[in-house]
Amino acid sequence: MDKIKMTTPIVEMDGDEMTRVVWKMIKDELILPYVDLKTEYYDLGLEYRNQTDDQVTIDSANATKKYGVAVKCATITPNAARVEEYKLKQMWKSPNGTIRAILDGTVFRAPIIIKGITPFIPSWTKPITIARHAYGDIYKNTELRAPKGSKAEIVVTDENGNETRALIHDFKASGGIVQGVHNTDASISGFARSCFTYALDTKQDLWFASKDTISKVYDHRFKDIFAEIYQNEFKEKFEAAGIEYFYTLIDDVVARVIRSNGGMIWACKNYDGDVMSDMVATAYGSLGLMTSVLVSPDGIYEYEAAHGTVQRHYYKWLKGEKTSTNPIATIFAWTGALRKRGELDNIPGLCKYADALEKATISTVESGIMTNDMAAISTNPNKKGVYTEEFFSAISENLAKCMGMAE
Repeated sequence: MDKIKMTTPIVEMDGDEMTRVVWKMIKDELILPYVDLKTEYYDLGLEYRNQTDDQVTIDSANATKKYGVAVKCATITPNAARVEEYKLKQMWKSPNGTIRAILDGTVFRAPIIIKGITPFIPSWTKPITIARHAYGDIYKNTELRAPKGSKAEIVVTDENGNETRALIHDFKASGGIVQGVHNTDASISGFARSCFTYALDTKQDLWFASKDTISKVYDHRFKDIFAEIYQNEFKEKFEAAGIEYFYTLIDDVVARVIRSNGGMIWACKNYDGDVMSDMVATAYGSLGLMTSVLVSPDGIYEYEAAHGTVQRHYYKWLKGEKTSTNPIATIFAWTGALRKRGELDNIPGLCKYADALEKATISTVESGIMTNDMAAISTNPNKKGVYTEEFFSAISENLAKCMGMAE
């Protein structure tokens, strides 16, 4: 069997720690035997980000705008401890935040449903997709310490130099902290259109929630833009498709989601989506079973796993110890990117390969062979927790069968 040819590269963003190890295993064992892989490679490992003053992150995002499809490995967002561990020049910002700001997209995260991995909320029989706005809020914030006796204000200066001022707080009794966040009408509009379009594409209801009763300007602006775009551009399409859009408060939608059967898209502001996507992933079984794709309003796609770099396993691996690291979300990041590349470039074989790799991965778990994190929550009577290398071997064997290459 000849390898599947690609005509346009995908942008490949390598990452950190154990996910970087798994990344190479996915390529070497599951992709390169079948695909003549074409990528434009960027090393987003923390050491190289530090070496390039984080320019490599900006370059990778701009390359994604050029080629339209990217796949990203999990990366470290450094805290003070990481600055010391890696001897960094400074506490570099989240690479995901930088990439999302440049692409100005919406992150859609959905669980991978596998028989035998039962959600902690039994009524969730269908996947819940979290649509996370990927711009602004605290990820692009400005924050300061406010010493005792100081006063903090918001000042907006219009194009004619006229100022509008509002007091945040007078710190005369005690020092404190102050934070300024922002968003733009253009980004919120792109977020709304991405959500409405994705809901139509997937034939799912769309729920959106914020806290406009408290945030009467900031959150209310989100509510109004969603409502205006829905009424003017999507209402008739939603009705024809038999799906629903509604807005409610974030605390109300949490209660609704818990009581639901799933199967909807839950649109969240940036910080809400960051938190709720992890909650939903964990409730379905594991962060290692959560897909994530950033979709920009102009049709650019960046696929990644929703979890982190698996630091604890990496330290074991460095000591030469075996790990049982779940690679499924990272595998699905690759399959998502390769499938999208195949769709955009009209390469059916690439799409079929992506389907086959996902099928081989799921069937491996459903046969009982899985990593320890899944074995701990699986109801499969034949379950067997295995090391990372054994899990890859089982997937590779199943993939060969799916691709018609088994001896």
